[in-house]
Amino acid sequence: MKTQQFTVALTAINLVVLLVVLFLISSSSKSDGVPTVVKARAFELVDAQGRVRAEIKVLPAEPDFKMPDGSKGYPETVILRLIDSKGGPNVKLAATEDGSGLVLGGDSGYVQVLSRSKNPSVKLHAKSGKEQLIEVE
Repeated sequence: MKTQQFTVALTAINLVVLLVVLFLISSSSKSDGVPTVVKARAFELVDAQGRVRAEIKVLPAEPDFKMPDGSKGYPETVILRLIDSKGGPNVKLAATEDGSGLVLGGDSGYVQVLSRSKNPSVKLHAKSGKEQLIEVE
C-alpha cells in the first residue's frame, strides 16, 4: 500500500515538473531567442571573402594625436564605418565628447561635415585636388 502511494505521489510530482518545463519553454519561445540588449566593444560585418565591410566601435582618446589643424589631442570616439570592396571607407560617422563628423566618399572625392570645432564646416573635396570649404564663424 505504501509503495502504491509513493508511486502515485512521484507520478504527480513528475507531472507538475513536466507542466512547469513546458510552460517555461513555451513562454521563452515567444521571444524567438533574440536578446533584448547586446553589449560589445565593437561590431564588424564581413563579406563572403572575410573582409570587414562595416564596423561600429569605440576608439579610445588619444591625447598626443596631432590634428591636421595643428591642435593636439583627440577625444574618445564612437565611429561607424561602411567600407567598399577595396577597403576604403565610403561612409564614416563619428560622435565625440565635443561634437560629431560625417564623411561621405566615392571615386570622385568626398564630402566632410564637421561640427566638432569652434566653427562648424562643410568641405567638398574632388579627387582632382579642388576643394571648397564652407565655414560658419
